Amino acid sequence: MTELFGGYLPLILKGMILTVEVALLSLFFAVILGMLAASARLYGGPISKIIAGTYTTVIRGIPDLVLMMLIFFGGQILVNNIGDKFGWDYIDIDPFIAGTITIGFIFGAYMGETFRGAIMAVSKGQIEAGHAYGMTGLQVFLHITFPAMIRHALPGFFNNWLVLVKTTALVSVIGLEDMVFNAKIAGDTLRQPFTFYVLVGILFLLITAVSDLGMKWLERRYNKAGMGH
Repeated sequence: MTELFGGYLPLILKGMILTVEVALLSLFFAVILGMLAASARLYGGPISKIIAGTYTTVIRGIPDLVLMMLIFFGGQILVNNIGDKFGWDYIDIDPFIAGTITIGFIFGAYMGETFRGAIMAVSKGQIEAGHAYGMTGLQVFLHITFPAMIRHALPGFFNNWLVLVKTTALVSVIGLEDMVFNAKIAGDTLRQPFTFYVLVGILFLLITAVSDLGMKWLERRYNKAGMGH
């Protein structure tokens, strides 16, 4: 198998591991930002609602590639302009950090809308019953709203995850050695770009297939929990 790809298969698989790492860390950032955005739009004051609404609207309206370039190159310029004032040496922003933050920032907007819709779909009767039993607002959210919200959010969450995984391919344009970047190197070296991009496509499908299994497990778990309530 290794010889079949001219000895570049280990390099592609190494890039695949990096792709998964970028995707998972970006998802972590996206979930945190999404929950903050959803909470701000539903429960925040006028200013926080405006900020969260502007964030989700603007980010969803700008192409992902443009945002990637703006944050990577613009962030580097900004950091070094600040550094010049303090006499710091030139700072190179790590493409891994820039890529994960950018993708997390982008998908935080999508997750925010997913979570907001899911929270709004929770039965008000359940929430009112929790308050009637003397539960605090935090207890109602943790024991009633959040578990019910997850069941409603899962389909949208999973769709966002799949799109996020595909979006990780953009980190190759800022020099991160993911499997797309490594496939280009291998394809250019052996003059077989089609072969290596097909391989990358198959590996992305593999990630999707594993994700689908995880999604079905989560659905079964939370559907059983919902039936229990």
